[in-house]
Amino acid sequence: MAIGMSELKKGLKIEIDGIPYRITEYQHVKPGKGPAFVRAKIKSFLDGKVIEKTFHAGDKCEEPNLEEKDMQYLYHDGDYYQFMDSTTYEQIALSSNQVGDVSKWLKDGLHVSVLFHNGMAISVDVPQVIELKIIETAPNFKGDTSSGGKKPATLETGAVVQIPFHVLEGEVIKVNTESGEYLEKAK
Repeated sequence: MAIGMSELKKGLKIEIDGIPYRITEYQHVKPGKGPAFVRAKIKSFLDGKVIEKTFHAGDKCEEPNLEEKDMQYLYHDGDYYQFMDSTTYEQIALSSNQVGDVSKWLKDGLHVSVLFHNGMAISVDVPQVIELKIIETAPNFKGDTSSGGKKPATLETGAVVQIPFHVLEGEVIKVNTESGEYLEKAK
């Protein structure tokens, strides 16, 4: 199905020249002279590059053939990240480019959403909030309070986040994977 200029909006998934994109920014421009147009920033699902594209009246783009599957992360073998389909138990291997920045949040057994384009895996999304154990952080000192500053902590996946001084090594915390921020101690 073709998508016209008037149907474009932020977050919409489109396909241009066989490459799937997501619209990240959208601006409808109506100049004093000439016809209106849409200026958009679109991010490629394949390599993560962001480009600026202008759409004029009459321009059409296709709706991509995308499918999301719930999968479980198994392990990283050094070259590839291994995932298993939760319903068919079929395993797939994805490269570091396909997994992208979410690799720092992957821990064994984590359920993720893998995006497929025309039957080929192209990207991985992790839950917005996950629980991870702190494996290394500075010890507490007298005077540290829960409302004070922050200190770096290395989590079990290798990610480093800033945590309050009162949180200790060995504790499990909740982390926002989109911003990389500490949320709270896990209960």
